[in-house]
Amino acid sequence: MSTPSAGGSGPRRPTMADVARLAGVSLKTVSRVVNNVPTVDPELAGRVTAAVAELGFRRNDLARNLRAGNTSATVGLLIEDLANPFYAGIAAAAAQYALEHDTMLITASSEEDASRERALLLEMCQRRVDGLLVVPAGDADHVYLRPEIERGIPVVFLDRPPRNLLADTVLIDNAGGARRAIEHLVAAGHERIAVISDWLSISTMAERFAAAQEALERAGVPYRPDLIRYGLHTVPDAEAAVTRMLDGPEPPTAIFALNNRLTLGALGALNNRLRPGAPHRGPVPPNAAGRSAAAGAGVDGTGTGAGAGTGAGAGGVELVGFDDFETAAFVPWRLTVVSYDVREIGRMGAELLFRRIAGDRSRPRKVVVPTELVVRSTG
Repeated sequence: MSTPSAGGSGPRRPTMADVARLAGVSLKTVSRVVNNVPTVDPELAGRVTAAVAELGFRRNDLARNLRAGNTSATVGLLIEDLANPFYAGIAAAAAQYALEHDTMLITASSEEDASRERALLLEMCQRRVDGLLVVPAGDADHVYLRPEIERGIPVVFLDRPPRNLLADTVLIDNAGGARRAIEHLVAAGHERIAVISDWLSISTMAERFAAAQEALERAGVPYRPDLIRYGLHTVPDAEAAVTRMLDGPEPPTAIFALNNRLTLGALGALNNRLRPGAPHRGPVPPNAAGRSAAAGAGVDGTGTGAGAGTGAGAGGVELVGFDDFETAAFVPWRLTVVSYDVREIGRMGAELLFRRIAGDRSRPRKVVVPTELVVRSTG
């Protein structure tokens, strides 16, 4: 049963006063019944229970806890994109950890917008969350969170470090993963290696990009500005950039995509080369022919295509992506990825946060989740 609002504009949530009115008892009696006080007269308790059921009344545990000086039993999680499987994995792990600690997780998305991030986090603080888990926007400055931390709201940053703020952080081994990816491609004989990146204002992208460039230089691979693209934030951005490189006079023999969206865009561009009638322009990497003879089926299933058994796609172009994803093993050729346990980021972040909520006042910690190269490029 809905309760009409005072202004007649629609239903409102029933209150304890509504329950008392319907049951014909005092507000104090309703309070004692909903709080399970055992000494209430059974007949009165029955009337209150019936009124609660008829009105659909629910106790406001948040307000009750705050009045009693207890915690709100809620924590906030701010991520960059709710639709991205990477962030979904973080959210799922954090939510599970919170549930195990009788706490509700409130999740919101910044859409990589620093002003939106600030507004959402401050709103969560206004709603008296017990703590915050934050994947920060690329260009955000986190000085504004200092007063909230001083008021006792702990904050843990995930995937990216904060700016101008000392706080617990859970990161990925971005540099190590990027180095291993480039070393893998160089060992396979590639020299024209394209690197495609998201905005370099995002710390993870900047770290991966710098490590990839350093690994190329250390391997003696000539710098090719025509094979470097950054500022690609969407799947279509990456697909268009890779298509232009493949159509160039000296297309890459390998591509390193620095996140899962860019990998999907590169896959789109390479898949276009696999369609009937599409041009196959990419050259075969130097030692691909010898491997393909022994490795088995290539992209056409014959064992004779360019890059067969090497992880190469159209025209012998090999693709390595940073971030694994569920369908990576099912693309038309085997996709090598820099992998890590994304759920561990959410779980470890939640563990750090709940330690702080419980009173841990030790110095902020930095936890690094290891990466591994999952090579799907050998038959």
